[in-house]
Amino acid sequence: MPIIPVLILGAIVLAGVGMIVYALAKGEDDDPLQARLNEYAARNQVVSLEEIELSLPFTDRVIRPMIRSFSSMVARFTPSQTIESTQHKLDLAGNPNNWTPTEFWGIRVVAAVLMGGLSFALFSLTKQPVVRLVGLTALMALTGFYMPVLWLNSKIRRRQGEIVKALPDALDLLTVCVEAGLGFDAAMAKVNEKWDNELSLAFGRVLQEIRLGRLRREALRDMANRMEVPDVTTFVAAIIQAEQLGVSIAKVLRIQSDQMRVRRRQRAEENAQKAPVKILFPMVLLIFPSLFIVLLGPAALTVKNSGVLGIFGGG
Repeated sequence: MPIIPVLILGAIVLAGVGMIVYALAKGEDDDPLQARLNEYAARNQVVSLEEIELSLPFTDRVIRPMIRSFSSMVARFTPSQTIESTQHKLDLAGNPNNWTPTEFWGIRVVAAVLMGGLSFALFSLTKQPVVRLVGLTALMALTGFYMPVLWLNSKIRRRQGEIVKALPDALDLLTVCVEAGLGFDAAMAKVNEKWDNELSLAFGRVLQEIRLGRLRREALRDMANRMEVPDVTTFVAAIIQAEQLGVSIAKVLRIQSDQMRVRRRQRAEENAQKAPVKILFPMVLLIFPSLFIVLLGPAALTVKNSGVLGIFGGG
């Protein structure tokens, strides 16, 4: 069978698994238990528990329980170091949907099984040789197994970029609050109150850990480890050093704020220098061919109809 129908079938399978991963990754902003209680309280008539369960989305009723069953099975065969590494990556991504490492591995296994099974079924209809059928099925299964990892890596990069953008403004607010007489913890509470981004949520988590009795330097150090952003690591190291040496935190924050603004300007200049190189490829591949067709097309037709090409043996 020609390769084009096979590629179309593979694209359909890839899109189907991608939709499943997207449905799992979409998550819910509110607490599902509280949402169900609110839905139950809003009803005027008495309904059964079965009707409430059937009103849930298909993802919550079928896919998530299947993921949990796969997760419990995968957890038995996964090394502890792999679980810890996965947990660290989930922390770097901001713990999307409050997934545990075993649940994330369960999602990877489900994606691999679904993509491999659907690919085997579709490629079997094309009457491929056995060797090619097994190879294509294994390739699609590996693709499904690594799709959640690619999504998680993109989530990590997006979160780190958001933190880098929000850090200078957060340091400015911290500096103003501390110089106005607030303590450092109260200043972090102001940042958590004023904004709703990854950095403010991280500050809120630090404050919760401090209220539970954890040392501030340990909570800040763990926050930096959950981000792996060099600017945040530098900021946390400066705050911890100022706390240990008795240096004024307001002066440290003022210096850090000035440095972060300089780094933000440098990053903007660096991106501006990269813009011409990035624009070059779309221009060569998309804009220039269109210009050549518009400008040289009529001239080529005029030369062809003039009979000049006949002199050189052309048609």
